[in-house]
Amino acid sequence: MTDTAARGPVRIGNCSGFLGDRLSAAAELVESGEIDVLTGDWLAELTMLILARQRMRHGAGSGYARTFLTQMKQVLGTCLERDIKVVTNAGGLDPQGCADALAELADTLGLAPVIAVVTGDNVLEVIGSRPDEFPNLDTGEALGARAPITANAYLGGEPVTAALAAGADVVITGRITDAALVIGPAAWWHGWSYADAAAGDPQALDRLAGAVAAGHVIECGAQATGGNYSFFAEVPSWPAGFPIAEVAADGSSVITKPTGSGGLVSVGTVTAQLVYEIGAPTYANPDVTALFDTIVLTSAGPDRVAISGTRGAPAPEKLKVAVNLFAGFRNSMSLVLTGRDARAKADLALQMVAGIGLDAALGDPESGRRAPSADQLAELSTLDVAEL
Repeated sequence: MTDTAARGPVRIGNCSGFLGDRLSAAAELVESGEIDVLTGDWLAELTMLILARQRMRHGAGSGYARTFLTQMKQVLGTCLERDIKVVTNAGGLDPQGCADALAELADTLGLAPVIAVVTGDNVLEVIGSRPDEFPNLDTGEALGARAPITANAYLGGEPVTAALAAGADVVITGRITDAALVIGPAAWWHGWSYADAAAGDPQALDRLAGAVAAGHVIECGAQATGGNYSFFAEVPSWPAGFPIAEVAADGSSVITKPTGSGGLVSVGTVTAQLVYEIGAPTYANPDVTALFDTIVLTSAGPDRVAISGTRGAPAPEKLKVAVNLFAGFRNSMSLVLTGRDARAKADLALQMVAGIGLDAALGDPESGRRAPSADQLAELSTLDVAEL
């Protein structure tokens, strides 16, 4: 695809923001008829450790997100019928194992998708053999004698683009950047040149940077459609639909969601997600550095926000690597709700995560009713722990 002028925007819908996200999301996006590419982001940094533990229990080739297969069972046939491409990092530590499992599933469904696998992110052997050469980005501390159990470099969108150009129906990767799930399909659809960007061509850099911005907005799923919004009372209905980025040939985009789905897409919800998990306005990715202080957001209609003006700079010379090791710590999570209406926010969060309201979670001392235990709350959760 080289005639970018002849291509309309590519509509990319993201059905997963983390391991354990809503299992119906892929079907919601596919059945809407409003996407060309279905993406899924399963890999928080902690997820790599979860998958490592999973692989220890189940053996080589098992370190991938099995919930991806659950969703593919629901939508793979429709995706092939409608020529909807699927791009996901659900491969985790074992993208080939994930691809093999998907091929087996497809065979049972009577389907024969072309499945591509992106590897090369696993640098455990390199890190383990040269522990003093890779300092922590925040503290400067070297690994020293501590042995990592996972070490994965963040790759970019270029191999995804190559896989789609080679005819893949499904592209399964390991650790690529969240935004690369959008960069790769957008560059394939519009015929963008990574070589031009690497040579410093301003237009090529701006196009890729625009895709980074769109990818960053939709990477966490429904966070962009009201789920990460302080002014939650403005959101008209729940649960929130999952986001769609319509990426144009010049790198600009429109963020929206399936028609009739819950949630809200506004300048406010998109802004909330744009500033999520970033540091400086220079947002480095393997393909380009996006300058977030150049982004312009404009309302483009109900549940439609245009992203334009994003400028790009050359990509960094080195890749970031995520390392996990056994260090004597256990992970815990606190959901911190701040600002006004904190009690109402807590009630909404519990309804969405555990299916019960705040009053039920706290119990009723006057009636003698006790709050559910942690195990009971886990059973009520929409996350199927067995899938981990």
